Amino acid sequence: MCRGRDVLWARRVPPSAAGCSGIRQLGAGCPSRRAGQCGARPGCGARGHCLTWPRPRDTARHRAWHRGTAGAGSLAVPRRAELGGTWGTEGTSLLGSPGRPVGTLHKWGSSRCSRGASGAAPKHRPRRIQLTGPGGGRDPTEPRDPRPVPPRSAPCGGAGPAPPLSGSATLRLRHSPPRRAQRRGLSAPGPSRVMPCGPREPSRAMPCGTSPGAALALRVLVLCAALCAGPVRARPPPFPFWDPALPWDRRLDDLLGRLSPAELVLQVARGGAMGNGPAPPIPRLGIAPYNWNTECLRGDAEAPGWATAFPQALGLAATFSPELIYRVANATATEVRAKHNDFAATGRYGDHTGLSCFSPVLNIMRHPLWGRNQETYGEDPFLSGELARSFVQGLQGQHPRYVKASAGCKHFSVHGGPENIPVSRLSFDAKVLERDWRMTFLPQFQACVRAGSYSFMCSYNRINGVPACANKKLLTDILRGEWGFEGYVVSDEGALELIMLGHHYTHTFLETAVASVNAGCNLELSYGMRNNVFMHIPQALAMGNITLQMLRDRVRPLFYTRMRLGEFDPPDMNPYSALDLSVVQSPEHRNLSLEAAVKSFVLLKNIRGTLPLRAWDLPGQRLAVVGPFADNPRVLFGDYAPVPEPQYIYTPWRGLEMLGANVSFAAGCGEPRCQRYSRAQVVRAAGAADVVVVCLGTGVDVETEAKDRSDLSLPGHQLELLQDAVQAAAGRPVILLLFNAGPLDVSWAQAHDGVGAILACFFPAQATGLAIARVLLGEAGANPAGRLPATWPAGMHQVPPMENYTMEGRTYRYYGQEAPLYPFGYGLSYTTFHYRDLVLSPSVLPVCANLTVSVVLENTGPRDGEEVVQLYLRWEQSSVPVPRWQLVAFRRVAVLAGRETKLSFQVLAEQRAVWAQEWRLEPGTFTLFAGGQQPGQRVRAPSEVLSARFGVTGAARPLRGC
Repeated sequence: MCRGRDVLWARRVPPSAAGCSGIRQLGAGCPSRRAGQCGARPGCGARGHCLTWPRPRDTARHRAWHRGTAGAGSLAVPRRAELGGTWGTEGTSLLGSPGRPVGTLHKWGSSRCSRGASGAAPKHRPRRIQLTGPGGGRDPTEPRDPRPVPPRSAPCGGAGPAPPLSGSATLRLRHSPPRRAQRRGLSAPGPSRVMPCGPREPSRAMPCGTSPGAALALRVLVLCAALCAGPVRARPPPFPFWDPALPWDRRLDDLLGRLSPAELVLQVARGGAMGNGPAPPIPRLGIAPYNWNTECLRGDAEAPGWATAFPQALGLAATFSPELIYRVANATATEVRAKHNDFAATGRYGDHTGLSCFSPVLNIMRHPLWGRNQETYGEDPFLSGELARSFVQGLQGQHPRYVKASAGCKHFSVHGGPENIPVSRLSFDAKVLERDWRMTFLPQFQACVRAGSYSFMCSYNRINGVPACANKKLLTDILRGEWGFEGYVVSDEGALELIMLGHHYTHTFLETAVASVNAGCNLELSYGMRNNVFMHIPQALAMGNITLQMLRDRVRPLFYTRMRLGEFDPPDMNPYSALDLSVVQSPEHRNLSLEAAVKSFVLLKNIRGTLPLRAWDLPGQRLAVVGPFADNPRVLFGDYAPVPEPQYIYTPWRGLEMLGANVSFAAGCGEPRCQRYSRAQVVRAAGAADVVVVCLGTGVDVETEAKDRSDLSLPGHQLELLQDAVQAAAGRPVILLLFNAGPLDVSWAQAHDGVGAILACFFPAQATGLAIARVLLGEAGANPAGRLPATWPAGMHQVPPMENYTMEGRTYRYYGQEAPLYPFGYGLSYTTFHYRDLVLSPSVLPVCANLTVSVVLENTGPRDGEEVVQLYLRWEQSSVPVPRWQLVAFRRVAVLAGRETKLSFQVLAEQRAVWAQEWRLEPGTFTLFAGGQQPGQRVRAPSEVLSARFGVTGAARPLRGC
């Protein structure tokens, strides 16, 4: 069945008297036309829709309709029902004010236009709206845009195509305003009116004019005249909040002043997820639905349709390139915006169709076994903060007025495991020292505020006994008070319900609503519960536990975000409105995905010149690609991954086949857990090859959201597979490719000479095979320069308990004396680098002054390459415990073979601050290290690490005093 976008006609006469299907011709056409239905009659929708006003004698049925208990032809208000061009929502009756139903929706059985074969109006056959069934390629459970769409074909006799959208007349219909609105002077009293409008403005719906007339015949004539007339100049917006010339604050004041308490509650209660969204429309104000539930971690994840898949976040962190992160985020926002434009144009408002992203993830990778390590930017607060700044700015764009897609930093805060081992994340209490909270778990989130993020997501856990989403110290005192954040806070999915159900912190949803709203939470993302926590706000208002002004304050940043996204301005003012689906998976984005994958790879081992392979030797060689990651696209993406078209996905086997060698394949294991292993397959393939590439790792089967690992081991029989491949290769080169996020115990491979090279690939997504082929050959721009964003322990004896949140023994900043397998910041290259001439200026500086650093970097090897220059600061004296050293600057820089470059950095005074009940700057002696890695590491790159000391004079003082 083909469905057009029908317009509702509000009137006080029985529908059969007017021929509702005549109004049905206002449909915008059908997504798919079939002969004999829509395609046979231009401008004819598959079903007509009529809105009939209950007559005075129908008061009993009127009451039943409002209660949702009427019979056939009625609509129960509190459900996601398509209303033929508008949408029914809780607390807002169809085309009316809150609590004032204006009519009953009927659907007509005839699919013919009013001027059909018989010329007769269809018989009055009301029936309840169907929420399932054919929808012309559209999910029928998703709400439609309440704004009418201009006709695409002649509505008054079928004389030919309608005028083009540009400059054509658009018809808007509205109901008679409630008496309360008349008293306020918002509109004049009178019966339903037909109003011709100016050019279509899909970003908003508003009454554009009036056309008097009480008789039905006159209404029909006016309707046809409006549809067939030429261009009509649009009138000014009816409400100040629609006026783009006004300041944002004035527009927000006007909008919020027009919303009833019931409407305000629905805006904060409908954050999305599994039927709990979108935020409902407000038809009387022309406001469309909006879905807040969108994931943009490294591409448009989980949204309908294809999208470019960039490497997982931890792999992007390994690039140590804020500039690359910016470009990836900007490309992600371009696709999110383009798809959103298409969703909005077709009235789709389901999950993951909006523009407000729950990204980036800024939790510290404090434990190697945490299931969500892959979503983070690693273990260092400074690195995470710098990458977060680039991501937020790239996602939101640089337009002075409009935001391409809004960022949301999560999970706030002290959230880094466990997921499910040894206890559930849904009830976990993270007990953290104030010093660790301030120096490790908060700095990257403050960087997110400084970058201009529009939202934060509060986490599932408690922090020292208080749930994060009801934590006033976190959401109000720190976030808004200390940092000046003015955006909104959304709960993690179900986090508000879990305050009572998981943490037992409250006893009722009412108590939970009071605690979370007053603490600073703006928006509830629930488990799909319709009667969720924030739906109890009306009771809290009545009891005085939440003030109406507090509720307005919580709604304000939600609408401010939507305004900055351009929803309430004419589309032609917003350049992002012009983005269409042609930009999705564009060649530029696919090339960027390949570049990001290449730059994310970390070379962990390379002995006897195993890599790069020599391209001229490959045509006559046999190459074996073995392991569960060799040709399984599903395991190469990680979680929260966009879905690209299959033709753009390159597995290791597919990519290596392009090298010209004779490539064979043997999985050995069918999936990453490798519980069933075929040794014969691997031995046969490896024994017959000149070069063996072994592809091992974890994938979402082993580590992901809600799934921690129990140890560092390669899963199942994977280590046995590697050992069999090395034995079968009998001294021929074996290259180990690792696809994982959390560190793995590959100490056997690191120590065994039979493994010539180890390359950490993380989850490279769609360009995996292409990137591997380029890096293994060492092509131009593919000399590996990724660096580990987290420490890899040497064994489980170096892994502390997951639930212990002290930083002692965790991350490179507090690791301890025993060396890890691979340190943070480590990575090799196909070339070599030399550092010299480290200069600190001044060598003695006042307590509030910044330090300037310069160093010379030289490429002393035979190949062009990139180096990640890293600067670390060490406190020689401190009044409180501090990290052993701290990353304070880094830069990824390309240097041609035999050339050198002089680099300059600035270390800010605040980077020397320590937490002593407040942020303080102290005098003393400090050491600055500069090199391509941390100082004093057992496993290290061949380049040196330079050091120099500087002094800070003056009295200790609060940082805010500088």
